[in-house]
Amino acid sequence: MIYIPATKNAKQIGEWAELQFMAKAAAHGLRVAKTWGDSARYDVVVEAGGRLLRVQVKSTRYRNPSGGYVCGVHPNAGGRPYNRRQFDFLAAYVIPQDVWYIIPSRRILKGRMGFIVLSPTKPKHKYRRYKEAWHLLTRTTVRPKRAILL
Repeated sequence: MIYIPATKNAKQIGEWAELQFMAKAAAHGLRVAKTWGDSARYDVVVEAGGRLLRVQVKSTRYRNPSGGYVCGVHPNAGGRPYNRRQFDFLAAYVIPQDVWYIIPSRRILKGRMGFIVLSPTKPKHKYRRYKEAWHLLTRTTVRPKRAILL
């Protein structure tokens, strides 16, 4: 059974979900670094095999009438929507099911939608291949991002 925070404050639940992600990522052998402040468009950096990846962490407890869980894919504080150059992966946590989705940003940010629907119990849902797909963060075949020097 997963411990769910008693608070209804979205920011605190988001911070809790980030901690859950970091613990799970570390359990999968990833090195984890938390960004300082709230100004980055990603929450956590993971390293595996010398490759750094930017991860945006989101969570959901909200079920829609079809049985899926609605997960917002937009900045919580408003502002401009994300684009796929701002992070590499979305880590979406379905809290009541204790299930993670590790989804490449290019798969969710094609349009300007503000949410995705995750259905952990449906075998043919759109994001099924990304359910508990921690291997996407640990593989080393993807070229690392070029550093931007300021």
